[in-house]
Amino acid sequence: MSGKPELRGRAARLARLFPAGPGQAARTPFVLLVVLLLGGGLIGLLVLNSALSEGSFKLDDLEKQTKSLTDQQQALQRDIDAYSAPDALQRRARELGMVPGGDPAFLDPDGTVKGVPGPASADLSAEPAVPPTAPAASGSTSPTPAPPQPTTPVPAALQPATTTTPGR
Repeated sequence: MSGKPELRGRAARLARLFPAGPGQAARTPFVLLVVLLLGGGLIGLLVLNSALSEGSFKLDDLEKQTKSLTDQQQALQRDIDAYSAPDALQRRARELGMVPGGDPAFLDPDGTVKGVPGPASADLSAEPAVPPTAPAASGSTSPTPAPPQPTTPVPAALQPATTTTPGR
């Protein structure tokens, strides 16, 4: 008697479909396929890990750059706030030779003047001084002197053109 039992009927037909020889030749391609899949998977994981590490380094650099630019923006905003403070504006205006304006006058829609305009003065007090030539409550105003003209010559191309009207 042999070590294999004899198959009958349907089991015998199914057994004929499989090769009867040793299974060594059929295992080699399967083992190679499994080794290639595992090797490819490992290489894929290595590439993926490298790409994630590179992205992490770029993200870290961008976060540092964002922090630096945020600090710079905040420093510039502090400078703007310091320059736009009222006392800083007043000091800078005085350095440029500007003086506080005088009393304003307002025009009504019908053309009447409300208030008595006062010229600007270099007086450092809170209220501008009223010039001695201005009438107190007469309602008429004295002409204010024209500002001094610049001493630098103006090129002819920038001077206003004089036009003449025919018949005058």
